[in-house]
Amino acid sequence: MPPNFAKYIELVADAELKQAFDDSDRQLYELDKEPLKKLGDKRYAPGKWTVKDILQHLADSDRIMSYQALMLARRDESVLQGFDQELHVKNANARCRTVDEMIEEIKVARASTIALFNSFDDEILLHKAIKWKYEISVLAMGFTIIGHQTHHLRIIEERYLPLLGAN
Repeated sequence: MPPNFAKYIELVADAELKQAFDDSDRQLYELDKEPLKKLGDKRYAPGKWTVKDILQHLADSDRIMSYQALMLARRDESVLQGFDQELHVKNANARCRTVDEMIEEIKVARASTIALFNSFDDEILLHKAIKWKYEISVLAMGFTIIGHQTHHLRIIEERYLPLLGAN
């Protein structure tokens, strides 16, 4: 599998996929928006993304990775490229949006992803194909999507929320 996906999968791979998706969905609904609103356009270090950039990245990534999982599930032979996350962040205009809007967008994208994965049977989930130059299963794509969210929300918690105590 793509090397950067392993770190995401390891964050959630001890659960069943359905339970992991349910937990990730609940995590979105339990987000405390107030600190995120206060942090919206702040960076914890020069050159790092803002909280709004991260939120937009989560919505974009959910859509992109679920599309990639769909392509794998349908046995489409197209080579699935990655995406330039820096280019996406640069062109997303997150600073012009509210935290509420972006969290709602992530929830909608995640609901669509969950519906997609709920439509897959075991045979589809275990199907492997080449994504870019690495072999990966549809199941691993699901865990990657969930772990990616977990990873970024942890970054917000560990690196951004402490900024509020410094004010």
